[in-house]
This record gives sequence, structure tokens and C-alpha cells, in this order.
Amino acid sequence: MSSRRASSSRSTRTTLPGIADIRITADEATTELVLEVLQANFTITAPRPYSGGRSYLQLDTGNTAPDPDTSM
Repeated sequence: MSSRRASSSRSTRTTLPGIADIRITADEATTELVLEVLQANFTITAPRPYSGGRSYLQLDTGNTAPDPDTSM
């Protein structure tokens, strides 16, 4: 007898151009240092801390999508 659930269909993940989803797994001091460097160079969201030293955030580098109004 299988206790496994039937997999449900998932929608395709989409991302916004220029937005990075980041996971940091480190001790608190290292996480703070990494966040300082990222914040000094990019626009970032407030990190969401989770157990096990994990923090999740998003980083915005600006829209990197090709501009259809410009031609090369």
C-alpha cells in the first residue's frame, strides 16, 4: 500500500526580469555581512528568517528585459 499522494499539476514558475530570489544559509554574523554588501549595491527586500540559519529575500537589479522599442 502506497502512502504517497498523487502529484498535482503545478503552474510554471515565472520570474520578473531583474528580480533575484535569494536564499542565504549561514550563521547570523555571516548573514548580516552578506546583507550589508547586497544592500550597499542593490535594492533588497527585508530578509525573511527561517529555522536552520536560512534567510530569504529578493534583490532588484532593475528591469533586464529586452526593450522592444529599441532596435539595434
